[in-house]
Amino acid sequence: MADDKIKKSTERWQSDIIVDLIKQFDFPYIALNPGASYRGLHDSLVNYGENKPEMLLCNHEKIAVQIAHGYAKATGKPMIAIVHNVVGLLHAPMGIYYAYIDRSPVFIIGATGPMDEKLRRPFIDWIHTAFAQGDVVRGFTKWDYQPGSIHGVPDSFARAYSIMMSEPQGPVYMVYDSAMQEAKLTEDVPVPNFHIKVPSRVAPEQSVIDHAADMLVAAKNPLLLTEYAARMPMGFQSTVELAETVGASVYDINKRLGFPNKHPLSVSFHNDAFDGVDLVTALDVVDWTRGSHKLNSQTREVQVMTTGDCKWIDIGFADIEISKWATDYNKHHNWDHRVLGDSALSIPALTAAVKKRVDGNKSLVSRIAERKKAIGERHDRQWQKWQDQVKAQWDERPMTEARLAHEAWQVIKDEDWVLTANTLKEWTHKVWDFDKPYRHLGRELGTGTQIGMSIGAALAYKGTGKLVVDIQPDGDLMFDLGALWMPIKYNIPMLILMYNNRAYYNDWAHQIHMAHQRGTDPQRAYIGMDLEGPPPDFAHIAKGIGWYAEGVIEDPAEVGPALKRAIAQVKAGKPALVDAVVWRRGENA
Repeated sequence: MADDKIKKSTERWQSDIIVDLIKQFDFPYIALNPGASYRGLHDSLVNYGENKPEMLLCNHEKIAVQIAHGYAKATGKPMIAIVHNVVGLLHAPMGIYYAYIDRSPVFIIGATGPMDEKLRRPFIDWIHTAFAQGDVVRGFTKWDYQPGSIHGVPDSFARAYSIMMSEPQGPVYMVYDSAMQEAKLTEDVPVPNFHIKVPSRVAPEQSVIDHAADMLVAAKNPLLLTEYAARMPMGFQSTVELAETVGASVYDINKRLGFPNKHPLSVSFHNDAFDGVDLVTALDVVDWTRGSHKLNSQTREVQVMTTGDCKWIDIGFADIEISKWATDYNKHHNWDHRVLGDSALSIPALTAAVKKRVDGNKSLVSRIAERKKAIGERHDRQWQKWQDQVKAQWDERPMTEARLAHEAWQVIKDEDWVLTANTLKEWTHKVWDFDKPYRHLGRELGTGTQIGMSIGAALAYKGTGKLVVDIQPDGDLMFDLGALWMPIKYNIPMLILMYNNRAYYNDWAHQIHMAHQRGTDPQRAYIGMDLEGPPPDFAHIAKGIGWYAEGVIEDPAEVGPALKRAIAQVKAGKPALVDAVVWRRGENA
C-alpha cells in the first residue's frame, strides 16, 4: 500500500511517547511475541512509528530475548524484546537469566492489565494483572520499573537505558499499564533530548595499577586469565599487548573471544597451563576456577592446579551488581591484590605501567624474551598434539568432534566467518584460527539457548558478507525447533552445522559417572537420555520451513561438499542446514 493511502490517527496516544523514546535511543530492532496487553504500544509502533525500528515476530518470548542477547554480543548494541503481560513474562525468564549472567544488555518491555480496576475486562485482565510484576525477574535483571503514569515514562526509560548499558551490562525490564498505553494524550508530556545516555567508564586508581605492575614484572611465570575483558565492539587487542609486554601466557575462559587461539602465548585448554605459574592476573573474570582447578565429576572433588604460594590479582568489577538471587558470582577468592575498574581502561593503564618498568631494564627485557620463547614452544607442541589427535581419530565412525571440526575448517577457512556459540567441546579452538575478535561470540550457555542467540548474531551481520556459522547441538534445537521459521520470514542468512549425537550427551555422561560410582550398569545410562526412536530428521524439518538442508551425514568425507553447497545458498541470502552425526561422548565417558 502506498504511503499516501495509509490511514493515520488524527489524535495522539500515550503509547506514542514510548515510541518517541524508542526512536531517540536508536534501537535497531524489536523482537516480540504479540499480546493484547500492549496492543496500544503495538499500534503506535506500526502506525505512529511506521514500524521503525522493525518489529520481528517471534514464536516464543524466550527466543525474542535470546535474539536480542545474540545481537548485543555481536555488536555491543542493545535490542528491545517485548513480552506479553504475566504469561509472556513467564515464558521469558531463562532467556533473561542467561543474558544477565552473560552481561548482555537487553531492553525488555512488558505490560500489565489496567491497575485501575474499573478498566479491566472481565476475567482476562484480572488474570493478566500482577502486583510488582517485575518480582518474577528482579533477581536477574539490573533494574525493573513500572511508571505510575505517562509522566514517569521518559525519565524511567532513560534511567533504564543508562543502567542497562553501564558496565557490567545486563537486561532491564520496563512494565507499561495497558490502560495508560491506550489512553489519549490530552496534555503536553515533554520528552527531553537526553544528551548523555550512558555515563563514563569506571577508571582504576593509579596506585593500585602501579602495584599490579610491580607484581607482574617481579613474577617468574605470570599468566593472564581472561573472561569478559574482550567484548564487542572492543576486542582482544589490549590483552594481546599486555601479554606481549610482560611475557605472560594467556588462558581464555571464552565467555567472549578474549585472545587469539594461535597466538604463541596462548595456553587455553592446555592441561598444564597453570603448571609453575606464580602469578595469575584475572582480567574481568567471574569463573576464576576454570583452568586453575580440576574437577572429579564422580566425587565432586576439586584439585587446585596452582601452587599454594601462587599470587592472584583481580582486575574488574569485583562485587558490583552480583545477583541477590543466584550464585552466579562463584566462590569468593582470597585475592592478593584487587583493581576495581573497567578492564577497557585498566588493561591499557596496566600495560603502560609495565612498559615503564621494562624500558631500559636489560635484565628484565632478556627474561621476558626467554619466557615468551619458552611459552611459544609449549604452544606449538600442544597445537601439534591436537592435530595428531585429529589424525588418530580420522577413521572412527561415527565421526568424532575433532574430525567434524577439521572438515568444517577446510571449507570455511577462506570465508569471513563468525562462530556463534558451540565449539565442539573446544575442538574448533584446537583446529580453527580465531584471528579476529569477531570470530566468536563466546562459548555456549545452557541447553535451550543457542538457536535464538545464533539468529541474533546472524541478524547483526546480515548484509555484511560475513558467514555466520552455528554449530547446533541436536538436544538444544529440540527445545526451539519453531525458531527456524524466523530466518526464513526475515531473510536472515546463516549456516547451521548440526552437532548431532542423537542424545542429551552431557547428562548421559553424568549417568555413566553415577553408574561407575555406585556399581550399577553403565549400559543403562542411555535411558531418559537418547534422542532415538525415532531420531529427529533435522534436514526434513528445516526443509519444511523453507531452509536449504542436507543430511543426515555419517561419512565425514561428505561433510565438506555438503557445507560448500550450503554456503553457496547462504551467500545467495538463504539459511542452510547440514545435519552431521558425531560420536556419542556419553557412551565412552
